[in-house]
Amino acid sequence: MQSDPAESQGLLQVAQLMVVAARTAPKARGEDDISTAIVTDDDKAKLADTMDALGRTRDAQNVRDAGIVVLIGVNCGPASDAFWPFKAKLVDLGIAVGSAAKVASDLNVDNRIMYSIGVAAKQLSLIDADEIQGIPLSVTGKNIFFDRKR
Repeated sequence: MQSDPAESQGLLQVAQLMVVAARTAPKARGEDDISTAIVTDDDKAKLADTMDALGRTRDAQNVRDAGIVVLIGVNCGPASDAFWPFKAKLVDLGIAVGSAAKVASDLNVDNRIMYSIGVAAKQLSLIDADEIQGIPLSVTGKNIFFDRKR
């Protein structure tokens, strides 16, 4: 978390509003299979460690440096020959993630959408979803998610 209590509280509120935005984002056929979670403290550390183990060290360091991580996932159901529902669920995930990231951006909270967070979150079973994206959040004087070292 952030060291300043007001910033920490504000960051949590932004994460909560992002979850609301993901839930209310438009869905194909009106079917809501979106799952969300807010990851902090010990779970955030486990997430970063798992990302390190997967070889995603730069992203893992961003997770460690972030105050909070928002997870957004979707259950796609079984893929079939008529895979329209499966593809529609992935579109739903994209819209939900974009809606959540926009909330953070509108409230001047630095963020970055990371697929690698989703891979690690799935391994840790942090949310029940077939596909997961993660959005780490940061409140610092300079955006930690850009000018990253390789």
